[in-house]
Amino acid sequence: MLNPYLHLPNHRWYALVRGLARFALWLLTRTTIRGLENLPPRGPYVVATNHLSAIDPPLILASIPTCITVFAADTHRHELFVGELMNALGAIWVRRGEVDRESLRSALDVLKDGGVIGMAPEGTRSRTGGLLEGKIGAAYLANRADVLLVPVALAGTEVGLPSVFRLTRPRLTVTIGKPFRLPNANPRADRQQLEAHTELIMRTLAAMLPEELRGVYRDNV
Repeated sequence: MLNPYLHLPNHRWYALVRGLARFALWLLTRTTIRGLENLPPRGPYVVATNHLSAIDPPLILASIPTCITVFAADTHRHELFVGELMNALGAIWVRRGEVDRESLRSALDVLKDGGVIGMAPEGTRSRTGGLLEGKIGAAYLANRADVLLVPVALAGTEVGLPSVFRLTRPRLTVTIGKPFRLPNANPRADRQQLEAHTELIMRTLAAMLPEELRGVYRDNV
């Protein structure tokens, strides 16, 4: 049966949208990308990133030269523009506010096929300007699929989307860290193990961010 949560990306559309995102960022921002050499040559792996504003998804899209499958809120699924765009990009629809096992299974299918999953372990956009407490989703996928995690730290996007359209050309930084495997990864990891691994993921991201963006992990680096 066709999984309703999973759409294969249209690679031509993905390349087109990525090209437009790269041009817009070049035109409207001053973006620095560090650590591209740390990206594995191929999947499967999970990209784990912080999430500060609406700038983040196009910034990730423009910065990482591989097709990334992301999660999208199911509330946008039937919107004419956003829904069709996210389907073309191969997004996995997820129901917010609950444990959506179907979306997790879809993500595991992508990883099993050698794909790349991108997600923010915080589970939502930070309204504080710093890291929120991480949720166990990224740790669950990395354990279950036994794949690498690639930490990606975003800085400067906390200024928000309006600053981009005010033509102030904000300075944005994308830092791609070294990929790593979770220690003692176990497909049957219990919640205590997943929480410990989530703490490791979040501390890794915090160490890559300026102190003012480390949020609740400021004292844990």
